[in-house]
Amino acid sequence: MKVALIGGGNIGSSVVKGLVKSGIVQPEDMTVTNIIMEAIQPLKDEFGVRITTDNRQAIRDSEIVIVALKPYVGPRVLEELKDSFEPGRHILISFISGKTIAELKAIVGNIPLFRVMPNTAAEFCESLTAVAHAGESEENKAKVSRLFSKMGLCIEIPETMMPAVTVLASCGTAFALRFMRAMAQGGIEIGFSSAQAHQIASQVMLGAAKLILETGHHPEREIDKVCTPKGVTITAINTMEHNGFSSSVIKGITAGYDLVSGNESK
Repeated sequence: MKVALIGGGNIGSSVVKGLVKSGIVQPEDMTVTNIIMEAIQPLKDEFGVRITTDNRQAIRDSEIVIVALKPYVGPRVLEELKDSFEPGRHILISFISGKTIAELKAIVGNIPLFRVMPNTAAEFCESLTAVAHAGESEENKAKVSRLFSKMGLCIEIPETMMPAVTVLASCGTAFALRFMRAMAQGGIEIGFSSAQAHQIASQVMLGAAKLILETGHHPEREIDKVCTPKGVTITAINTMEHNGFSSSVIKGITAGYDLVSGNESK
């Protein structure tokens, strides 16, 4: 597949790296654009992809076009580029948060269009990527799924759930990392070096995630296995809960959802 990515920022760069590392796209078939060449030069130097400031040329050279731009920039750029898309040849994939399929199709016309929300773990092929569409063909759905399933877990959701998955999966990386940081800080306080504490916290989180993903168990089932009566684990967990641990996480997620869903409804 020949792929263009317009907007090589943080999430865009993570996806480019994941696509090349996974082998689903060859470096010579991947074109990345940015108005500042220095921002994407490392992608060429380290991964061998093509880079340019010319969005139109990138589209002409590609079959799948990923637009990874901020919501206040994306629609304007698509308006400028709408004549570059060819029905029957191009598939457009939007990472633009808060912009619906209907809004985007009103700009670019009747070409296959998918809303996709990955996260930055795509760089290491461990993303949770959500895909939504409005009745696209099985052939095109398979192409998009194949592209992102090589970079972790890819799920199809109704477009109405896109604000929710943005908060839980895309923003969720930051939530998990903040917990990891707090866990490591606690480890430092009880005697580990910073490097050791972060290594331990990282591996523990990786192991916990694999427990759930590979067994399909509810988290509480695995928690119960290590919570012995009057034991260390239950004492620590209950102390966290008394201080609002679960409540804070839930409130944070719902506050984020209120913001992103409010923006999408405007």
